[in-house]
Amino acid sequence: MQWTVQALLAAFFLLAGYGHATMPIAELAKSAPWAADIPVALMRFIGIAEMTGALGLVLPAATRIAPSLMWVAAVGLCLIMLLAVLFHMWRREPFIIQVVIAAVAAFVAWRRFTWHRRGAST
Repeated sequence: MQWTVQALLAAFFLLAGYGHATMPIAELAKSAPWAADIPVALMRFIGIAEMTGALGLVLPAATRIAPSLMWVAAVGLCLIMLLAVLFHMWRREPFIIQVVIAAVAAFVAWRRFTWHRRGAST
């Protein structure tokens, strides 16, 4: 189950990040109106951070290079979502999706951290 949740989380952030990093802002604003209200550079940075985090959830185990660091990627993605919660609260917009995704990322971080502390193999 751990890998399923982790893979779904990575897929979510890879797709969301790709959209945030590459889509024209006018097109992105059709589904995410807040996108038109932040600087383009910030939107692109968020997208790149999301894609990097997604890769950090799967590449360490896939390549067997530093798999003990997967929890760091999950913590980073959780932080991105917690900041998104604050942003949407400030704008008085719904933020339940961001809370759920932050909770999933926190779950993955916790499971991977405890896995690392036990010295388990991938």
